[in-house]
Formats: sequence, structure tokens, C-alpha cells
Amino acid sequence: MSASEWVYRGVTEQSDGFVTGELDPVELTEAYLARIRAVDGQLRSFITVLEDEAREAAGRSAERLRAGERRSRLDGIPFAVKDQMLIEGVRVTGGSRVLADFVGSRDATVVRRLREAGAVLLGTLNTHEFHSGMTRDPLFGKVRNPWNLERSPGASSSGSAAAVAAGLCSFSLGGDTGGSIRAPASYCGVVGLKATWSRVSRDGVIPLAYSMDCVGPLARRVEDTALVLEHLAGADPADPTCSRLPVPRYSEALSGELSGLRVGVIAEMLDPSVVQPAAIATTEAAVAVLRELGATVTTVSVPLLHQTRFISVALVMAEAASHHRKWLLERYEDYDVNTRTNFLTGALLPAGALGQAQRMRALVARQVVSSLEEVDVLVGPTADAAFPLQPRDPLPLREEVRASLKMPAMASGPQTRVFSLSGHPSLSVPCGFDPDGLPLGLQLATRHFDEATLLRVAHAYEARTPWHTRRPAFTASTWGPGGP
Repeated sequence: MSASEWVYRGVTEQSDGFVTGELDPVELTEAYLARIRAVDGQLRSFITVLEDEAREAAGRSAERLRAGERRSRLDGIPFAVKDQMLIEGVRVTGGSRVLADFVGSRDATVVRRLREAGAVLLGTLNTHEFHSGMTRDPLFGKVRNPWNLERSPGASSSGSAAAVAAGLCSFSLGGDTGGSIRAPASYCGVVGLKATWSRVSRDGVIPLAYSMDCVGPLARRVEDTALVLEHLAGADPADPTCSRLPVPRYSEALSGELSGLRVGVIAEMLDPSVVQPAAIATTEAAVAVLRELGATVTTVSVPLLHQTRFISVALVMAEAASHHRKWLLERYEDYDVNTRTNFLTGALLPAGALGQAQRMRALVARQVVSSLEEVDVLVGPTADAAFPLQPRDPLPLREEVRASLKMPAMASGPQTRVFSLSGHPSLSVPCGFDPDGLPLGLQLATRHFDEATLLRVAHAYEARTPWHTRRPAFTASTWGPGGP
């Protein structure tokens, strides 16, 4: 098998291929670099490709492999990171003209940990400005969805999801404040994990809202996200908010029966007045699979679910305004009009409104905790639909806002925001396609710091279904559904 045939294999398969001699880190890295050159001009998922550095890192990995000195199962595995995480000597912009010339003086903790494990960094991935959602004029152009170039891959970890779906890296890192890992994962047909808030260090990561920001992996297999999380998670003196709890061996907890597992379907997530039929149908089919695997299924309620967008937006924009105050005063014109409007709105919110939003957030968290006292895992669609057509560019702001309110799916909806507000771990796993052949995701959530159960359930579901084997097929002029 040639190296080019390995680009869509999972991380664990590639790692095992190194051990058996079927694959070499240098060959795999070159295969990804060649694929990036061939197809990313249409996708725009990468901002900076570190070709020379990646080749050198892959060569060192190959030497360790031959000497029997592999650092970890990630040694030699190529990855890329959202343009939000510091990399020493590399431009990191946050997708904004404000930081267009900023060069990292050190690695973010998550980048350093992966490099220390031997993983090969391919480059930085496109994102919407300062991770704040859909922007009208991204600095490096709009990322396209590999399943259909006229569709968006979602926001704001758009490049992270598109690159994994298109087979341009083995896995990627994204950032998630309201769904920015999970929603793009759903729209692009890959796995995306937001761990418990504080489980993974944010040191060296450009923030949006400290009280909700998370860093996590996107990959083509659940077992790959488990393996990557083992290396990302853990106490970090550079991030005082980072949990000091021991990090389980998540990849060793994937097996096991689901017999006796209690699954709760969140009723509000299947409301037909706001959720499209395909998202409801694929979720119901996924729940049936979990039942076949031995789980008991019941319906639970999070009554404030549909208020979470308003709660989240108020808090996120207020926190972002605080962080960006100096730049907004000095570099106002360098911000995208939508971004600066959102951040300025956050700066002008009265204290009473923010206090009310915080109280509502506490109520939302209490409702999620209460639901998880009845069941072991919560499920629902990751998004209310596959992502619609790319917004027209440019649009007058008033027209764009009006159009956005009519969109059947947004960058991050209440399905994902609820767990960002509550801090619970949640994951999106592919669960089917809509009538247009666009991917849809199933979202699962568990108790705080119970990523092991989350990954075990997702892995069991994935093993019983074919969706993770599908990939977009590139032709001369378009992308479309393809086979395994």
C-alpha cells in the first residue's frame, strides 16, 4: 500500500503501520504535503504550511522508530492546529488583520505536548476572526466544506474540520467556546471533542471567552480523539484554571458493553419547529443503535435549551470585549465589521444584563446536572441541520443579520452552547447524511470529567455504523459524497 492510501486511515492505524513497517513517518508526511498542494487551493483550510519543519520532524521520528525509541503512539503522526495557538517562530493571527504580523515567541502548551510526544506539525489552519463565529471577510478567505464547495464547514474551527475531512492531516486541534469544534465536526463528517472545561490547558491560546474556551481534537475516529486527549489533558502551571485531576488512559477505556447504560434524549433538541427532519431522523436512528447495543433510553428535558444562545452570546461578547478593549480603541478599522460590532455590543451591555445572564447560566448548568443524575449520557443532534450555502459576500450588515436569522443552521446553536455554558464534556460523531448528501452529527455529553464514558459510548456507536468510513470524493471541479 502506498503512503497516499494511508492519508484517510485513523491515527491508531497509521501508528501501528509504523511499527509493522508498512508505513514510514517521512512517507506519510510527504503524502499529506502533496495532498495539501493538490487540493487546498480550493478548500483554503491551511494558512501556513511548515513544509521544511515537518520534513525535519518526520525524519527525526523515523530515526527514533528505527532505533526503537518511539516517544508515544503519536510519534510521526502529522497534525495541524487552528490559527489560535502559539507556535514558536510562526505567524499566528487569530484570523484577524489586528494580528496579521504577529509571530509566536513560544509554543502553546497543547502544541508543545504534542511535539514532545513526537507528532509532526504540518502548519496552521484557517479560522474566523478571533474565533467569534461567521465573519463577512475572513483574512485568508472563507474555508469551503470538502463535501460541497458551496457550503460552509461551520465556525470557527472551519479549517480544522475541513482539513481532517479532506485527508490533509491525521488530526487537528480546534478551539470551542460555544460549539466551534463540535459544529464544524458535524458539518464535515468527522469526530470533534470538547472536553470538560479546564481539562485541557489554554496557555498560549488566543482567547475569546475565558470562562468557556476549550481546546480539543478533531479526527476521523473516536479512538483517535481518545489518544490525542491523553496527551493534551493534564495540569499545567502556566494555566491556573487547568484541572489537576489525574488523566485516565482514555484509549484503554473504549471497550466494554453498553448494557445497563442509561441514555437520555434531550427533548428540546428534537423540536420539529426548529430542527430539520433529517437531523431528527438521523438522531432517532442513532438512538436505536444505542438501544441495540444494550442501553436503556429515556427522554429528559433541559427547559432553558433554546435560551442558551442569548445567554451565551451576551457572556461571550462581554468577555471578548474586555480582552479586546485596547485593540478596539487602537485598531478599530482592522476588525471585520461583524466582529467589532459584536465586541462593542459586549462592551456596552449593562451590568444588570450580564448579572442576569450569569444567573441564567447557573440555571442552565443546574438543569444539565439534574438530567445527568437520571442518566449516564445525554444525546441529541449536534446541529439542527447540515450547514446551508455560504453567505453572499459582501452583504450590508443589516441584510446579513436578517439573513442569518433565517438560516436553518448557525455556526453554533443551542445544542452545543448548552454544554459550553455548563462546562460538561461533549463530542460530535458522524451519524448520517441529509437528502443533499451533507454530513450530520450526533452529540453526546456526560458528567464533568467523565470523558471516558463519553468516548466509550461514541466508540461503540461508531463501531456499529458505517458513517465514519465515508469521505468526500474529489473530482475535477467539485466535491461530493464518496465511498470508504
